Amino acid sequence: MTRTVFLTTAFVVAFSGAALAQEYYVVQDTTTKKCTIVDKKPTTTTTTVVGDGVYKTKTEAETSMKSIKVCTSN
Repeated sequence: MTRTVFLTTAFVVAFSGAALAQEYYVVQDTTTKKCTIVDKKPTTTTTTVVGDGVYKTKTEAETSMKSIKVCTSN
């Protein structure tokens, strides 16, 4: 019984920790110059991270995107 409780607790903590570590990035497509929000750091050369880099919430990224000059000048 104790082992089951321990394993269940470990499972819940492992998955909730991953959810809490979510990161968002404001990126600009280098071809279209359009900005979007993504939840993974870009690994291609077709997008560039703009703004302050990493945001903890999507709302933070959305708010920041509204004030990033390269995103608002289009």
